[in-house]
Amino acid sequence: MQLVHEADSGGDATDEGGDRRVLAADVDLADSLLSQTRGLMFRRSMPDDSALAFRFDSAKVRDVHMLFVFFPIDAVWVADGVVERIERLRPWRSFARAECDLLVELPAGAADGVEEGDRVVIES
Repeated sequence: MQLVHEADSGGDATDEGGDRRVLAADVDLADSLLSQTRGLMFRRSMPDDSALAFRFDSAKVRDVHMLFVFFPIDAVWVADGVVERIERLRPWRSFARAECDLLVELPAGAADGVEEGDRVVIES
């Protein structure tokens, strides 16, 4: 699976769309309660071309904390394929929340250029 970003073209739905790029070629799904609770805690690093994704059945406010995370990350909250928030989080100290049905954690800098209103999807 890969994580794909498509910039908002600013046009209507019939436009061919903006720039497409792969944010992460290797996406791990946190698909169990244990993997969702653990997230990136206790890991010492994250490969540059990877992401940890949390899929949910419905959009609601989701939190990200950095307790026991040893490196900075970019967190992206996505609702119905549309980016709602992007935040660079610092190790140990950061906390953020926003509404989403997909939450993605990437190495710091990987979400540079992603803006609210852009589309982010996981593709097989």
